[in-house]
Amino acid sequence: MANSEFGKAVRRWRDRVSPDAVGLPAGGHRRAAGLRREELAVLAGISADYITRLEQGRAANPSVQVIETLARALRLSRVEREHLFHLAELTPPGPDTVPAYITPSVQRLLDRLTGTPVAVFDASWTLLVANPPHAALMGDPGGPRAHERNAVWRNLLGPGTRVRHTPESRRAMEHSLVADLRAAAGRYPADRQLRRLVAELRANSDRFGELWDSGVVDHYESAHKTVDHPRVGALTLDCDMLTVAGSDQRIMVYTAEPGSDDAERLALVIVLGTQELTG
Repeated sequence: MANSEFGKAVRRWRDRVSPDAVGLPAGGHRRAAGLRREELAVLAGISADYITRLEQGRAANPSVQVIETLARALRLSRVEREHLFHLAELTPPGPDTVPAYITPSVQRLLDRLTGTPVAVFDASWTLLVANPPHAALMGDPGGPRAHERNAVWRNLLGPGTRVRHTPESRRAMEHSLVADLRAAAGRYPADRQLRRLVAELRANSDRFGELWDSGVVDHYESAHKTVDHPRVGALTLDCDMLTVAGSDQRIMVYTAEPGSDDAERLALVIVLGTQELTG
């Protein structure tokens, strides 16, 4: 019954969210004003097939991360988010865990930056939400498991990203990310998901263990990044990091110098991503 009610709630909330409210093109004939499953999949960063199975009650035990991403993509209020957790027979995260709730003001900011790649990460560097231009630029943000969406895991154990690195820049990036993660672990010592992430990284990455045991704590800073896009080629972009007061979250924004070749290529990336979504 819980799975059935969970699926009904997701479908009901999906039907009430219009594409233009979340910065997506309406895209041709639509049978309903709400989001298609494929559109919700892009916003939540999980597969459309998994959303189908959730709505039909065929996917049991959705993770905390899946519920959080669905709540954000569906623009749920705090009360609705808590209700979705209860339908999944889970307890909503408390104040001793890494904050994952995106405030309405931050969500409005994301909705208005429809032509700029933007992503929001929590204090542990797990991706919370990426807008369609960011997905078009950086590709698949990872699977439903929280670790697959974590920047530290992806760079040290996973498939990496489209960002180009020299050996020196890669070492500096790994050092900065691990030092930042260590600082977050100090702020949230009771967060079980963060402890599991650290344990997996320590067990499977000698590089992580070396950096973690060094004891260094630091904050990751923004920088210029060169992104190797499979259809457009290399783009050198400014990557700026904004912090969200009171929630320990980071907003990552990619921009290019107006009138530059990189700006033209970035615009093409966004157009191509929009065409793939509407197609």
